[in-house]
Amino acid sequence: MKKNPYTLLFGKKPGQIISRLAQVMPIVDVFDDDDPSQQIYMITGVRGSGKTVFMTEVASRLEKHDEWISIELNPEKNLLDNLIAKLNAHESVSGIIRSAKINLSFWGVGIDIKGTPQITDNETAIIRIMEGIKKHGKKLLITIDEVTNSQTMKEFAAAFQIFIRHDLPVYLLMTGLFENISRLENEKSLTFLYRAPKINIKPLDMSTMTANYQKNFKLERDIALEMARSTRGYSFAFQVMGYFTWEYDGDYRAAMGDYKQYLNDYVYEKIWSELSEEDKRVLKAMAAVPSGQIQAIREILNIDTNHFNPYRKRLIQKGIIDGSERGVIRFVLPYFEDYVNDN
Repeated sequence: MKKNPYTLLFGKKPGQIISRLAQVMPIVDVFDDDDPSQQIYMITGVRGSGKTVFMTEVASRLEKHDEWISIELNPEKNLLDNLIAKLNAHESVSGIIRSAKINLSFWGVGIDIKGTPQITDNETAIIRIMEGIKKHGKKLLITIDEVTNSQTMKEFAAAFQIFIRHDLPVYLLMTGLFENISRLENEKSLTFLYRAPKINIKPLDMSTMTANYQKNFKLERDIALEMARSTRGYSFAFQVMGYFTWEYDGDYRAAMGDYKQYLNDYVYEKIWSELSEEDKRVLKAMAAVPSGQIQAIREILNIDTNHFNPYRKRLIQKGIIDGSERGVIRFVLPYFEDYVNDN
């Protein structure tokens, strides 16, 4: 029996990927430009929307070009010290460090160069390394997954602003939940992040998902389209639907019970627990109005437009609801309204 090509693991690059080229390629083109208009992009979306896979695709496309060096940092560690260690461990960068006689022994990496004093400030060390990278015609891409408003992240962001002012070829991709990125950019010393573009992850293309299911399960197109529609373009749901349909030998209707239960247990429960009581109240009212008419929802909540709009805006930004249709809001996540009703 063939191995299941779909995955239930968050963050892992799945065997079946629906590319978001329309969002990926503009970032690649900007970073690849000789005079880039941006050196930071922040990728945001609800849990399971495909932020990590999206960031990985951008990085992998850039890494195909010889001038690019890619470093992934752990947001739970001291980011600046971690960057020094990873640069020193990188095959091409370590040679640049040695030839420039940059003494990094203070951090326990590299070699203690006689006659060359230790560098004891991490920002200074990174600037020296980046100057060497620039001299050799290279560019550095730094990726950080699931950032939060931590002290080490604030220190790193402030240092990154200094690197840009030094005209260094360093680029940053960060993923994070909307609320975490919002808290970070609201720091008084990090207002430059407001100017950094934010990529809100869009739903997967329905036609491409349909073609994927049609090919892998040898289905008629109308059945494959039903499968795709049941995910509403939600990236993790695409994987979960495919995974359980594979386990049920291509019968997606038989897999629906496991599909919904898995989304409830491993995604929706976490999303729900992170919402404020007011947000939950709005979503409960939404679930009671299948048409999504805002006026009807407001009547249930007994609030006016000015009171309602901040909740609407926040839930849209979090990627939980869609407000693109005038006078209507709808759930983005598949069957999330059922979960809301059950809770």
